[in-house]
Amino acid sequence: MMVRSYVEKPNCIILAISPANQDIATSDAIKLAREVDPSGERTFGVLTKLDLMDKGTNALDVLEGRSYKLQHPWVGIVNRSQADINKNVDMMAARRKEQEYFESSPEYGHLAHKMGAEYLAKLLSRHLETVIRQRIPSIIALINKTIDELNSELDRIGRPVGVDGGAQLYTILEMCRAFDRIFREHLEGGRPGGDRIYRVFDHQLPDALKKLPFDRHLSTSNVKKVISEADGYQPHLIAPEQGYRRLIDGSLGFFKGPAEASVDAVHSILKELVRKSIVETQELKRFPTLQSDIAAAANDALEKFRNESRKTVLRLGEMESSYLTVEFFRKLQTEPEKPPQNQAQAAAPNVDRYSDNHLRRIGSNVSAYINMVCETLRNTIPKAVVFCQVREAKRSLLNQFYAQVGRREKEQLGKMLDEDPSLMAKRETIAKRLELYKSARDEIDAVAWK
Repeated sequence: MMVRSYVEKPNCIILAISPANQDIATSDAIKLAREVDPSGERTFGVLTKLDLMDKGTNALDVLEGRSYKLQHPWVGIVNRSQADINKNVDMMAARRKEQEYFESSPEYGHLAHKMGAEYLAKLLSRHLETVIRQRIPSIIALINKTIDELNSELDRIGRPVGVDGGAQLYTILEMCRAFDRIFREHLEGGRPGGDRIYRVFDHQLPDALKKLPFDRHLSTSNVKKVISEADGYQPHLIAPEQGYRRLIDGSLGFFKGPAEASVDAVHSILKELVRKSIVETQELKRFPTLQSDIAAAANDALEKFRNESRKTVLRLGEMESSYLTVEFFRKLQTEPEKPPQNQAQAAAPNVDRYSDNHLRRIGSNVSAYINMVCETLRNTIPKAVVFCQVREAKRSLLNQFYAQVGRREKEQLGKMLDEDPSLMAKRETIAKRLELYKSARDEIDAVAWK
């Protein structure tokens, strides 16, 4: 069973050795060879003990392929006798004695040049070379496939990082660019996430604007209260301008909440996209410290962008408050108040000097103006948020980080590129295997072209 397990392999060359002084038809070697190699392509017949055959007999029928033909020629050999072994006859002398035997033999003299252990060795060597040459293309193909697999594995876990500062800095910048590319893809639609920013502007902001308490602020009672307080001891002469301005300023103040909420919502989305982008940047997985540094730098930049965005959206409200669109009120149809019908109405206290109809008209006018401003801010707040936060995140998210990294020393850069020791060991093992396969390929190529 042990012998069979070897000779069954398609790459195995079979030496079917049989003694010449026994019947070849009963040879176990020939029988096994026929079972595992029916075509005979791998089988070489070797006939031994030619010098021990009975007088008057020879093995020419076997050696010349008449009694049992093989694809490859039979080779006869004469080994050292027991007496030679006892006398410590060396192999060189034994080979010379073997050659003399065939050359001087009347039966085998004409076959002497194709007999003997030396000829068998040359025959097997030529055959082995032929087989190897035939299999070289498939061997090289297998080696190339393995090299490709090892290269892919190295690319997956990351190539070794150079030890000099320039190489380390280059690696860090490459990692940053890979992260930045994925972050941009999230914002621009190549990956999911950026659409959530649009939903802030299309749903969250309009819903928040609709819920502002303008009805309460511009109710008849509050309008009366605000106008009365604005007039003070001196009632207005024609139109309660100070009251109008206080009502408008109070209404514009309500926009601060939705504006800041929009800024914060977009900030949260950008932070989440930074986190996802770091996770999805395969090149960064091997450098946990660099991951943390990039995340911290990106979040610091986003915080700066948020502060600038908050200032900008609040300025939008302040601009509306600092200069009212006077032309809007000049176009309003004003209804003059009816004069009092009797002296009792004329003598009413100043706090009751505005009719409900007049107060409702003031509230309606202010409400119309605020609705106009609301529509303006609904369009300008998203523009400001995108300009200050999204646009800057795309353009300069890691600019400050780049400046800081460029000033760091080699030791600091090395700490940013620390790796898991097990990963480093795995990479070294793969690199060694890769070099061995490349060397083997080069050597096989050299043999193939000889």
